[in-house]
Amino acid sequence: MTVDPARLAQAWKLLAELGVTLADLQHHARPARPTFDAYLPQVLAAAGPGALRAYRSYWQRMAKIWAGIPIDAVTASGIQAMRQQVTDRARVRRNSRNGRHACELFVAAARAFYNQAVADGLIPAADSPAHRVAKPRRLPSTRRALTADELIEINQVARTTGNDTILDALLLRLHTETACRRGGALGLRLQDLDAERGLLLLREKGGTVRWQPITLDLATSLTQHAAVRGATLPTDALLRYANGNPLTSRRYDHLWHRIGLHLPWVAAHGITTHWLRHTTLTWVERHFGYGTARAYAGHTDTTGPATTTYIKADLQAVAAALAAMTGQPHPLAQPGDHRLGGHLQT
Repeated sequence: MTVDPARLAQAWKLLAELGVTLADLQHHARPARPTFDAYLPQVLAAAGPGALRAYRSYWQRMAKIWAGIPIDAVTASGIQAMRQQVTDRARVRRNSRNGRHACELFVAAARAFYNQAVADGLIPAADSPAHRVAKPRRLPSTRRALTADELIEINQVARTTGNDTILDALLLRLHTETACRRGGALGLRLQDLDAERGLLLLREKGGTVRWQPITLDLATSLTQHAAVRGATLPTDALLRYANGNPLTSRRYDHLWHRIGLHLPWVAAHGITTHWLRHTTLTWVERHFGYGTARAYAGHTDTTGPATTTYIKADLQAVAAALAAMTGQPHPLAQPGDHRLGGHLQT
């Protein structure tokens, strides 16, 4: 359809006399956007378990503050002000960095909320106020590899204090051998243990799934642990409390709190289970190279230099690294594989 320039000019003149702008016309042409609190249930339903754990509390706080406000009426300055509130009120811990992590997590939560709104076609990507708020630059981690003496001290306390020393010693051994995350250990089922071949099936963040070599000694201990504590069905949780209930993350919190009471340096540095992952992967990288360490960690992403496409290690290489680290042979480690001694025996 051809537009008549004269009629168009006349229309613009009339709109100008009425005080109507192009933005006013666009606003009225768009359907009403849902309010922040009304849209939140859809965001929660679409979020995965990891996003819910990390972002739910921030989303709920935003929904409370912006209840009744359409999602496209929230401004970048409003998000900025709330970001500052989150930073100022962040819980102070030994390893706190002036609320920096809470600030970063809040901005990520706001962006995730508006990413869903964009995906649902409620607002254009350019209209997201959350993406106009800067996220603080992430500082280098203070975590480091533990020394052999530090590992011995930690294991000694875990095995001689507390109400379930068998479980605590098993957890430390599991994380030291596999370098798995807490979520990977908590997700283990009876069917994920291949005791004969010394393998565990780990399911960790990002939906990654991998078979991880473990020593036959640890495989035997896990088998006995599961049998004694009532794991019978293939889908039953592998790690369990003394009363037979599946293990929860609270055991880790109590474990490291107790170790910190006996070893003040553990509390001072904020040492957690993730430090064991750093320790093991650092050792593997130093002695077996980056490719093996990457496979040992279960990293499957392709970010980084182009050479990461070619630097790959198979299950046998990971088993060889485990055998060298623990000083125990593994069924999948090929004869003649590099051996460097049991540097991480505890």
